[in-house]
Amino acid sequence: MLVGSGSGCGKTTVTCSLLQALYSRNIKAASFKCGPDYIDPMFHSEILGTKSRNLDLFLCGENTVKYLLSENGKGLDIAVIEGVMGMYDGLGFSDDTCSANHIARVTETPEILITGVRGKSLSLLAELSGYINFAENRIAGVILNHCSKAMYPFYKEMIEEKLHLRCYGYLPRLPEAEIGSRHLGLVTAEEIENLKEKMEVLGKVAAETLDLEGILALAQSAAEIECEEICIPQVLEKPVSIGVARDKAFCFYYEDNFTLLKKMGAELIPFSPLMDKELPDGISGVILGGGYPEEYLYELSSNESMLESVRSAAAGGMPVYAECGGFMYLGKSIEKDGKIFPMAGVLSGQSVMTKSLVRFGYKTLTANSDNLMCGKGDTITCHEFHYSDSDMNGEGFTAEKGKRHWQAVCSSETIFAGYPHIHLWSNPAFGENFVRKCEAYRWKQSSSF
Repeated sequence: MLVGSGSGCGKTTVTCSLLQALYSRNIKAASFKCGPDYIDPMFHSEILGTKSRNLDLFLCGENTVKYLLSENGKGLDIAVIEGVMGMYDGLGFSDDTCSANHIARVTETPEILITGVRGKSLSLLAELSGYINFAENRIAGVILNHCSKAMYPFYKEMIEEKLHLRCYGYLPRLPEAEIGSRHLGLVTAEEIENLKEKMEVLGKVAAETLDLEGILALAQSAAEIECEEICIPQVLEKPVSIGVARDKAFCFYYEDNFTLLKKMGAELIPFSPLMDKELPDGISGVILGGGYPEEYLYELSSNESMLESVRSAAAGGMPVYAECGGFMYLGKSIEKDGKIFPMAGVLSGQSVMTKSLVRFGYKTLTANSDNLMCGKGDTITCHEFHYSDSDMNGEGFTAEKGKRHWQAVCSSETIFAGYPHIHLWSNPAFGENFVRKCEAYRWKQSSSF
């Protein structure tokens, strides 16, 4: 696990550098991201050509995290896990619950600490010593970011002699391979010009500056993961087709959610609310994920045939599951910089972009009534991260965060739509109910002809 001294220390850059270097050597790697972030896994996936996964203790719990790590790493040479924020940063300020370090302890994964060295000499030892001695951890070494080739031998000797901590290499500053950012973090992989070339630059440098053999040996030393198997039932004999919005505007998905739905009997059909004229033929359900609809409001609003197709499908009872940006798309309109852009109008709420985060963080949802995904009283964990709000967030669920409670999610027997992002492995019954409702819709449609 590549953990960091804090956000912005270079975890994603170092992780991508390592993955690219391994890929160039034909070493088969599985990649993971600690926490709920969607964007970093996109970069991992672009490099490897296979999907990166999320490991989140709040959303999924210990056994599920261990199971997903074990399952998705089978048959590969190494699993590379990118941490989140600083290695000890988790739910609160009292301990490291749900932090990257917590995941490393639960999965018995060795950690390599990434830290920047600019403006530091001997003080770097005090910083590293603090991380090593602060709390229980599995720190096995360090990678120095923004470190020059000339200075690395001095840092390496100082760290290994005084702290007895192995240095697994360094990464110099590479302006030609920098990745931009916006309000939800990094820009997405799809938006970056010459991404392949940038990753190849990182990989070529990493092959020279990182101790790849040492890192591989460290990974091999990790203990075998022990966990209870999670059996996902195949609930349908014949697959049911479900449309999934996948383009630049809608791209925030947990890959393991798709794995779960496929195991249960879903055939996932991608479509683009930006480019396609209507929903795919023959589908019996729709998934609208989060992303950046606010960056493409004119294009989304101008695609009237797609808006009408979504509106008509929902009105006809087709199951619709929408999160965050997808929820905004289902509403009456989205306002940005004083301009209002009409949307699908499946829901009557109107969204507006904000300058600050709204209801950010983890919470638990409890259903107030039976709905598309679950029964009254059922619960699921979730996460929110959005710079927008709606005048109708729904009353289908009660959201709980600490001592605070509020109403959330527009839900009915055919709709689950709201700002919360959910990981279906937190409560697989949510996915099963959705697939069964899609099958019921297909049966109803076929019997009406």
